Amino acid sequence: MSEPSPAFTIALAGQPNVGKSTVYNFLTGEAQYVSNWPGKTSETRAGTFEFEGDLIRLVDLPGTYSLSANSVEEQIAREYIIEQRPDVLLVILDAVTLERNLYLVAELLHLPVKLVLGINRMDLAAGQGMHIEPQVLEAALHVPVVPLVAQHGEGIREAVAAAVRLARSPQSWQPNRPVIRADHQQVLAAVEDLIRGHVPAHYPPGWIAMKLLEGDRVVTDTMKARLGAAWAPVHDLLVQHDDAFLAVAGGRYDWIARMVRAAVVRPRSGEVSQTDRIDHIATHPFWGVVILLAVMAALFGLTFALGVPLQGWLEQHVVQAAAAAVPALLRGAPDWLVSLAAHGIIGGVGTVLTLLPILVLFFAGMGVLEDSGYMARAAFVMDRWMHPFGLHGKSFLPLSFGVGCNVPAVMESRIIEEPSARRITILLTPFVPCFPRLSVVVLLAPIFFGAKALAYSLLLFSLPLIFIALYGKIFHELFQKGKHNAFIMELPLYQKPSARAILKSVGARVVDFLQGASTIILVVSVAMWALSYFPGGQIESSYLALWGRQLAPLSRLLGMDWQMAVALITSMLRSENTLSTLSVLYGAGAQHGLAAALAGQIAPAAGLAFLSMQVLFVPCVATLAAVRTESKSWGWMFAYVALRLATALAVGVLVYQVGRLLGWGA
Repeated sequence: MSEPSPAFTIALAGQPNVGKSTVYNFLTGEAQYVSNWPGKTSETRAGTFEFEGDLIRLVDLPGTYSLSANSVEEQIAREYIIEQRPDVLLVILDAVTLERNLYLVAELLHLPVKLVLGINRMDLAAGQGMHIEPQVLEAALHVPVVPLVAQHGEGIREAVAAAVRLARSPQSWQPNRPVIRADHQQVLAAVEDLIRGHVPAHYPPGWIAMKLLEGDRVVTDTMKARLGAAWAPVHDLLVQHDDAFLAVAGGRYDWIARMVRAAVVRPRSGEVSQTDRIDHIATHPFWGVVILLAVMAALFGLTFALGVPLQGWLEQHVVQAAAAAVPALLRGAPDWLVSLAAHGIIGGVGTVLTLLPILVLFFAGMGVLEDSGYMARAAFVMDRWMHPFGLHGKSFLPLSFGVGCNVPAVMESRIIEEPSARRITILLTPFVPCFPRLSVVVLLAPIFFGAKALAYSLLLFSLPLIFIALYGKIFHELFQKGKHNAFIMELPLYQKPSARAILKSVGARVVDFLQGASTIILVVSVAMWALSYFPGGQIESSYLALWGRQLAPLSRLLGMDWQMAVALITSMLRSENTLSTLSVLYGAGAQHGLAAALAGQIAPAAGLAFLSMQVLFVPCVATLAAVRTESKSWGWMFAYVALRLATALAVGVLVYQVGRLLGWGA
C-alpha cells in the first residue's frame, strides 16, 4: 500500500543559526543534530508531518546569508527553490538581527515562491531591550509574519497555519518587493531585454538580469554559454555599469530600512547588553583562553569522573559477565565457537557498549555549551592559534577532546563547514593520544626507564604534538595550497540551554555513531579474534604470532621481539590491549610479573622505540570507524592507516638506531 501524497510542500529557509533545524525537528519529530553554530546544515533534509488532516512535506534547506553563488549551500538553496517550486517558503528570521536577516528576504521576494516569515527568538530580543511589532511588519511587507520562540515550540504551528492558508489562496500573494535604485533601473531593464528568450526554464528573467548586475559567477557563466555570440552586448553593458551591484544592494537596504522603521524599536544608544558584558571577558585575548581552558577541563573532568566508572562497571558486570556465561550457554559446542562468541562477538559489541557512557556524557556537555552560545566564543578565542595549521578556531575543540577519547573528538569535526579544514581536523585529531594509550606509557615507562621514567614519559607525550604540527603544515599546503580561509562567524546571544534540544542532539549523535561505526568494530573484532585464535587456539601459536615472527627482520631494526610487534597490532582493537597481550606472550599474569619479564630483556633504546610507536601507532578500530564515518570514504580511512603505520615505523627505527649510537643498549 503506497503512502499518501503530501497535500503541500513547505520549505524552511533562513540564514545560519536562526533556528530552522529546531522548527524542523518540532514538526517532523526527527532528531536532526542542532547546534548553536553558523553554517552547520550543508544539505537539504526532508520529512513529513500532519496538520489539520493534511500530510505536509517539510524540506529544511541549508542556511544561507544570501542567494549569491558564494557557497555550495547558497547554490543548493536557490536551485531547490527555483526548480522544485515548494508551495510555500517558511523563512525563519532571528529577531535580534532582524535587519540583517531581511536581506535574504529581499532576494527571495524576486523568486517565484510565496513566503511566510517566522520571527524567532522574540524572547531574546525582548531581553535585549528590543520591541518588535509583527503585525506592523506584516502590513509593511504584505507578507504573513508570525512571532516564534522555536526553542519552546511557541508560534510554530501558527506559522504552519499561515503557510497552509497562503498555499490554498495563492491569489492573495501580493508582496511589497524591493527595487533597484532609480539610477540603474533602466540598465536592469536593458539587460533583461537582451537576455529574454535565453533564460533557463523556471528562472525569472528579471532575477537573472539582477544577478548579472551583481556579478553572480554561476549565472554569468550560464548565460554566457546560452547566449553565445549574443553575449557581447550584454557583456559591454555590464562593463559600462560595473558599479551596478551597489545599486542592487542599496535598493535592498533602503527597502529594509522602510520595512522596519515603524515595526522595530531598539534599546537606547549606549546601553550595554548582558551578552556584551560577558563577551568582554569571554572573548578577551588572555582571559578568554583562561576561561576556555577552565571550561574544557571541567567538561573533560566531569565526563571522565562519571564516564570511566560507568565504563568499568559495564566492562565488568555486562561484557565480562556475558563472556563468562557463554561456556555454560554453549556447553558441548566446539571450543572455537565458544571463544568466538565470548571474545570475538561479545568483545566487539562490548567495545561499542562501554564507549556509550563517555559518548553520552561528552555529547551532553558539548550540547550545553553549544546551545548556550559559548562554543562560538571558544572558536573565536582559539582562531589565531589554529591558523598556522590551516585550521580555524573550531578545530581546537575536536583536538582538545582527543585526550579523553578520539571517537567523539573525531565526530565533533562535523561542526567545521569548510570541507578541507574538516578533512584536516579529521586526520589530525586521532594523533592526540587518548587516555588508554597514555596509560600504557605510564605503566611501561618505569619498567623500561626506571628513575628516568617521568622525563621519558613527558618526551613521549610531546611526540604526537610534534606530528600534529608537522602534518598540519603538510596538509595545509596539500589541501588548501597554503591559503588561509577567512573565519567569519556570528557570535549568537547567550541563552538558556534547552533540555529537549540537548537530549535530541545527544540521541542523534549516539545513533549516528552506532549506525556508522558498530558494524566496522564488530567485523574487525571478529577478524582479530580469528587471527589470534587459529590454528591452535592459543595466541602464542596463532596466525597473528606467526606474522609477528615473520616481521623479525623489521623488529630487529626496532630492537623488539616479535611479541612486542604483536602487542602493537592488538592495540588496534583497544589501546590498552598492549598490556594484556604482553602479559600473555611473556608469560606474566599481573603487572609485577610483566615488569619482571620485560625488565631484563628490553634495552632502554628498544623500550623508547616501542613506546614511541605506541603513541603514534594506528588508532583503535573505534576511532578508525569514526574516521570512516566522518570522511565518508573507505579510501581516506585506509590512507590514514597507512600514514600512521609509516609514521610509527619511521620514528621507531630512528629512535632505536639513534639510541644505540648514544649507548642506550642494543
